[in-house]
Amino acid sequence: MLESRNVIKVFSGKTAVDQVSVRLEQGHVYAMLGPNGSGKTTWMKMAAGLVKPTSGEMLFENQPVGIESRRHIAYMSTEPYFYAWMSARDVGRYYADFFEDFSGTQYAELLDRMELTETMKTKSLSSGMMAKLKIAVTLARDARVYMLDEPFNGIDLLSRDEIRRCILDRAVPEKLILLSSHLVEEMETIADSAVFLREGHLIETDDLDQLRTEKGISMTDRYREIYGHVEG
Repeated sequence: MLESRNVIKVFSGKTAVDQVSVRLEQGHVYAMLGPNGSGKTTWMKMAAGLVKPTSGEMLFENQPVGIESRRHIAYMSTEPYFYAWMSARDVGRYYADFFEDFSGTQYAELLDRMELTETMKTKSLSSGMMAKLKIAVTLARDARVYMLDEPFNGIDLLSRDEIRRCILDRAVPEKLILLSSHLVEEMETIADSAVFLREGHLIETDDLDQLRTEKGISMTDRYREIYGHVEG
């Protein structure tokens, strides 16, 4: 469903993504993992059509990522992207104007699950509340692909449980979910596949059930094996 072929992205002479070829299929929840500077956010922004590759191809259903694919891909970035004057209700209206697949009913339900109200002003939200608002408005779309970059940043433990449930509600056979997070243990309970990146390079992709049954290790164990000497 979503694929990069020999994708390279260079910013100001620095290569953020280097010859990454990977294919992600619908019906799966992928964890994209790696230390800071691995290229996770850059890859996701290229897949969302927000950044163009320097070379290589980024494809959605075998067609180049572009205006058409944006109608089917719901992307949540790490950066705040709402105007300070907006309330949560305004955020919903903003999304409804841009995306035909946005559901106001689903958005209201998700706000309630996130313990947010429509009257809350974005400028007064804590970082954790802002993260929950971004998740709610992203998941309120009926998209084919959901990409959430660091969805658990600033989120307390109990709220993570509810966010996990909201994400898994979207994990149906015809959809693809891609998550990036430094909280690897949290991802272990959601993902069924993992994509490991380091310094812009693809290290490997793993089916997590196979990893557990054939090698007897978890995704967290594999993360430590790959990056332990880098981060430790």
